[in-house]
This record gives sequence, C-alpha cells and structure tokens, in this order.
Amino acid sequence: MNSTPAGKRPGPARATIVDVARAAGVSRQTVTRAVNDMPGINPATRDRVLAAVRELNYHPSRFGRGLVKPSARTLGLVLGDLTNPYYADLAATVLRLAAARGWTVVMAEPGSVTDLVGGVDAVVGFTGLALEPPGAGAPNLPVVEIDPPRAHPGHGRIEFERWTATRDAVRHLLERGTRRPVVLDMPSRSSRGRTFVEAFGEAGLEAVVVDRDTPWADLAPLRPDALVAFNDLGGFRLLRELEAHGVAVPGQVRVVGVDGLAVGEFVTPRLSTLAIDLAEVARAALDLVLALSEGPGRDGASELVRVVPHRFLAREST
Repeated sequence: MNSTPAGKRPGPARATIVDVARAAGVSRQTVTRAVNDMPGINPATRDRVLAAVRELNYHPSRFGRGLVKPSARTLGLVLGDLTNPYYADLAATVLRLAAARGWTVVMAEPGSVTDLVGGVDAVVGFTGLALEPPGAGAPNLPVVEIDPPRAHPGHGRIEFERWTATRDAVRHLLERGTRRPVVLDMPSRSSRGRTFVEAFGEAGLEAVVVDRDTPWADLAPLRPDALVAFNDLGGFRLLRELEAHGVAVPGQVRVVGVDGLAVGEFVTPRLSTLAIDLAEVARAALDLVLALSEGPGRDGASELVRVVPHRFLAREST
C-alpha cells in the first residue's frame, strides 16, 4: 500500500488526460490532437481543450506524445549491478519484449530518475533501492519500480509475492529432516530473510540469522543442517565452500537460494531456489507503463500495482 510519511499531507493528484477530456467535454483522442496541434479538430474545440489544459495545469507526458509516433518511444531502464546475472537476465528480457512493442531502451545506472528526464518517455527501475521521483521537470513521466523497499505515490510498482514459495521451501526442508536452519541475510534484514524466519517459526523452529557473506568456517560452529542463502549467487558460493571442506550436500547440509537463475541448473549439485518468471515481471512492468501513460485511476492505488509470485524449485541441493 502507498503510505504518506508522518507529518506530511498528500499533495493534489496530478491532472490526467482523462480529467482534461472530461472538463472540455471531448474524447481523449481529441485532447491528444489539440495538445499536439494535429489536424482533424476545429479551432473552437481546440481552444476549449487548451483552456482546460491551462486551468488544470495538465502536462502531457513524452510517452503520451510518443503514442502518436510509436517509433519514437524510449524507455529508460534503471538496473542494479549488471555483473549479477539476475539483473542481466531481466535486462535481456525487457529489451526483447520492449523491442517487440517497437520501443527503444536506454539503460542507466542506479540514481535519480531526474537524470533521464527529457530523454525518455517512461522509466522502469529495478535496483533494490527506491527511485527518486522525477520532480517538477516531468510531473507526468510514468515510473514503474520493481520490488522497491518502499512505495512512492504516483509510481507504479511490481510486488513479489514470496510467502507461498517460502512456505513450500520450508515444508520441503522439514520433510528432509531439517532442525537447525540458518538464514543468511543483509545486516538490515531484508523482506526475503524475514519471510523465511517467520515460516520456520510457524513450524516451531528458530532460524539463526547471520550476515549474507558469512563463510562456512564461521557457520560450522552453529552445526546447521540447512542454509538459506540471500540469493542464488550466495548459494553457489556456499556449495563451493562446502565441497572444499568435505561437507556433503544435501547429506549433511541442505542449501536453498533465491532468484531462480538459469545457471542454477548447471552447478553440482543443482541448486534448489525460489524462482520468479522474469518474462512475467517484464510484461507486467511494460503494461503498467502503458496504464500510467493514460493517467492513474482515481479509485485507489490498486491500478498502480501488479503482483508476481515466486515458486519453489526443489533440486539436488536439498
């Protein structure tokens, strides 16, 4: 849910093309013709539309103008560390799906969306950090965030549903005898780590939480029989360290990752993981961009959110 920081009142909702069309008594297509000085509209109607534009302080987005010329659409894609295959896989998926829709994609490093203002028609961000709003320079720039740590009013967002898959993973580990689970997490405790701790707690087990980069030498005194890595890359590291120390997987220790990287199929043993369909994530983000380009609905935030679930893939590491 969107929230307003304590002590601050939400500002007025920005005017949309729907508001202008309603005020002028015309269709959205007529508003588009008027603000883009296109033919097919009589002068009196154009004047009425432009008067409504001024009265409502409506700012047509670049994306809205790009709908007239599909070849001119440009999407700004802001991603985290591309050396992590997770972000690289999503980037490849977005590039493929955006190209199929006739869009050009510009990639940028994490930072303020303001850096992209004026050069793109919409922004999709997946960085693990909250994107800063575009500011007054682009009040109608559609921005969609993927799995952000907090919600920005007016931004679309893709939420990941991990609870069902986490419960499935914990049930799987319990059925295989797990009694001393260890969860490797960020020092600030991520949502994925908390979800695993809660799921183990539901089953009557108290999971020990340690830093995500803790080496096996420091984990061994805890005598874990299951390790939940922060992500698949962490899971691959644990598999390598366990093999180097002669620890049998899954005989002595079971290992679970999070992300569902395709390369997990090619390590030995194959890594069990919480996977997500990146194509579904990319499609949902692009659909939200289109929805936002027409202006968010007034009936609540549900139209700004899409939920994509994880699923548990049981492989040889558990």
